[in-house]
Amino acid sequence: AIVRSENSRKKLESLGIAAQQNDLSFEFELQTEISACRLFHFAPPPREGTEDTHTRNLITALKKHQTPPSRIVYISTTGVYGDCQGKWINEDAPVNPQVDRAKRRYDAEQQLLEYGKAQGTDIIILRVAGIYGPGKLPLKRISEGHPVVRKEDSPFTNRIHSADLVKMAVAAMQKGRQGAIYHACDGHPGTMAEYFTAVADKAGLPFPAEISLEDAKHKLSAGMMSYMRESRRLRNEKTLAELGITLDYPTLESGLENCGL
Repeated sequence: AIVRSENSRKKLESLGIAAQQNDLSFEFELQTEISACRLFHFAPPPREGTEDTHTRNLITALKKHQTPPSRIVYISTTGVYGDCQGKWINEDAPVNPQVDRAKRRYDAEQQLLEYGKAQGTDIIILRVAGIYGPGKLPLKRISEGHPVVRKEDSPFTNRIHSADLVKMAVAAMQKGRQGAIYHACDGHPGTMAEYFTAVADKAGLPFPAEISLEDAKHKLSAGMMSYMRESRRLRNEKTLAELGITLDYPTLESGLENCGL
């Protein structure tokens, strides 16, 4: 494994996983043989800009080895589609990234596909929806009383339970087609208001106050508002069929049962 922090390195080594500590913000040398290995690329891009220099530095390190990895599974984002006005879309929908974080992810996709074509490495891309699960819920935000955009103004969002994302990633490495793109989502989109209310209800917290989209422009952060300006519903039939998996948590209701609330 390649990790950024000392804590991550120690945690992995305690599990019997050899780990190399590097910051992908800089060029580095791989300390292990990669010939025909299978690589999961889960490292996030930089926080700014429209290019993923982290992926570029990783590819530079890979190119220094004579024999490349046999396969790479990359976690991207469904944000590459931009605003689809609530329409149902599959993996053939045109990309239209609007915000820099989505542009960085799409840049990484293109870098990896180009690398794979040149080196003979299979590239499989998982475009991942909003991840939730144990330890990854907006409990602090709800407890602090932050409002949410009311249901009638709230865009459609898509989700995937963290355990199902792991299952998809493993299946993508084992069965994913070269160059294929898969939606990592549960196939049951809902609104942001519904999500926050469901989490609050399950956790026994007061429901968030609901405000109009216009009021939200003055009360929510710029980051949160960027999500409010995009609405899409993602299909996952291709993912389930080609990867041969059944989700453990196909709905938010079933997923919240496994979040320790």
